[in-house]
Amino acid sequence: MDLKFRVFAHISKPVHEVFEAVADPDKLSCYFTTGGAKGRLEEGATVSWDFHDFPGAFPVRVIEVVPDERIVLEWEAHEPDGDGPAYDTTVTMQFKPVDGESGRTLVEIAEEGWHETEAGLKGSYGNCMGWSQMLAALKVWIEHGINLREEMYK
Repeated sequence: MDLKFRVFAHISKPVHEVFEAVADPDKLSCYFTTGGAKGRLEEGATVSWDFHDFPGAFPVRVIEVVPDERIVLEWEAHEPDGDGPAYDTTVTMQFKPVDGESGRTLVEIAEEGWHETEAGLKGSYGNCMGWSQMLAALKVWIEHGINLREEMYK
């Protein structure tokens, strides 16, 4: 069994605006990284993401960036109750204009690389939930200016 997933959402904004809402740490901190993001998502960088609901900043390594098209990240797998050695998963974000519409973007987020264990399975499910919520939060923030995650887990 290959533990991986893909989630997606349509955002009613142009590709460049949606891409910047993810790549720019100040914008990302408005709706996703509730404890703050440090560092722009640029190829070769290691940035820091912090979440109020999971305290402690996470290092995120930026593997590839194709402006307005793709961002590839690596970060440490989170395995609830896991006791094995640390390892990384790979996150790939794709940004695509919706057919013929310059004002809509399809955002796809895929993550893969978990160990095929019970802890790896739990970790993948948790991240799938997290990325789905990130897309919902992105959509509501960029389209309506609302921070969906504000006090969501308190």
